[in-house]
Amino acid sequence: MQLRCVIVDDDENFLDVARASLERGGVIVAGVADSGAAAVQRVGALRPDIVLVDIRLGAESGFDVARVLAASGHAGRLIMISSYAEADYADLIAEAPVAGFLSKTKLSAVAIHRLLGIT
Repeated sequence: MQLRCVIVDDDENFLDVARASLERGGVIVAGVADSGAAAVQRVGALRPDIVLVDIRLGAESGFDVARVLAASGHAGRLIMISSYAEADYADLIAEAPVAGFLSKTKLSAVAIHRLLGIT
């Protein structure tokens, strides 16, 4: 199954690296966003299967962005990403309307498929 995703992150260098890595693994990066407002617009227009949301988007909380996307009726899966350890945010991740968490250092098509239970 080929997934379509939107990456929400305010680090342009990370966006370039993540896009290249995911596309090499067969995930289509349909779009990127660098803020909550841009994420809502892109996700609404592109309707991706998954949205990767950075936990820290400058002054914005990725958890707030995830809640807005979930409340807006986004039917795809939301995955939080961060360069920080999952344990640092475990309670917030558990309470958020997301499928789970992936470390930016381990982000790959295989890791996404594994997290979502896709074989």
